[in-house]
Amino acid sequence: MSELLSTAIAQVRAFNRFYPHHMGALEADIPAGFSLTEVRVLFALADRRGVTAAELCRGLDLNAGYLSRLLSSLETRGLVTRQTAAADARASALALTEAGRAAFEQLDVAANARVGGVVAALSGAAQQRLADALREVQSLLAGARTDYALRDPRPGDMGWIVHKQGALYAREYGWNATFEALVADIVARYIREHDPQTERCWIAEQDGTPVGSIFVVRHDAQTAKLRLLYVDATARGQGIGHRLVEEAIGFARAVGYKRMVLWTNAALTDARRLFETTGFDFLTEQQEQLFGKPQASQLWAREL
Repeated sequence: MSELLSTAIAQVRAFNRFYPHHMGALEADIPAGFSLTEVRVLFALADRRGVTAAELCRGLDLNAGYLSRLLSSLETRGLVTRQTAAADARASALALTEAGRAAFEQLDVAANARVGGVVAALSGAAQQRLADALREVQSLLAGARTDYALRDPRPGDMGWIVHKQGALYAREYGWNATFEALVADIVARYIREHDPQTERCWIAEQDGTPVGSIFVVRHDAQTAKLRLLYVDATARGQGIGHRLVEEAIGFARAVGYKRMVLWTNAALTDARRLFETTGFDFLTEQQEQLFGKPQASQLWAREL
């Protein structure tokens, strides 16, 4: 077993021990008269319409006989109803009744209050970091998704880029608002002076939501500049960053540039690894004070 795998296993087990102690028993959120499994079933039925018992078994990892008895109990209490499934007349589609929906809403309010009491004690920045981290954990353990698309920017996307870049680097690296101002200047210049023959921006989109972006702009007649690569924490680990960089390289080569350069920072280790794997070479580094922090600014380049 590798040291990296051993470390990951130890961290997951440590979190499993920490979480129940810190958040309290899940049953604390459950009003009298419901078991934890009944709550899981009600939440699953609230999220999905027309789900069958077989799908619930798979989704909740429950024994079929046990689930059948539980569903019968919920039916008797007037919380769940069955109808013939549209896709398969041999199966029954499950749904919440009005009473079942009311019970779910009561459970949902109780759960929100319990978790909210813990999360509200964090600062706004810490709440955002927590949400991003949990989304990333869920994405990693669920397996990498590939259902994203690259598209041209639409109205509103440029403001999204400025916001996301400014928030990310403030949160993760402590950079001040002068970095956000720099991003806003780059974006504004692109909007005002964009030449579609030699410059382009891509937006990565997933489930109708932007999750990544990148720019190619003109540095000089022979040289393109790669700028403002971004991948949201919720979409990392899916190869989106690599795809964005490869698209940018292909575009720059196709329109006649001979070379591509980029500016980055020594602290951005993931980005530097990505640039290495896509053929960029480190050229120079300069120590300077930028965005309220000491920085090791780096210039990278590759031939096209």
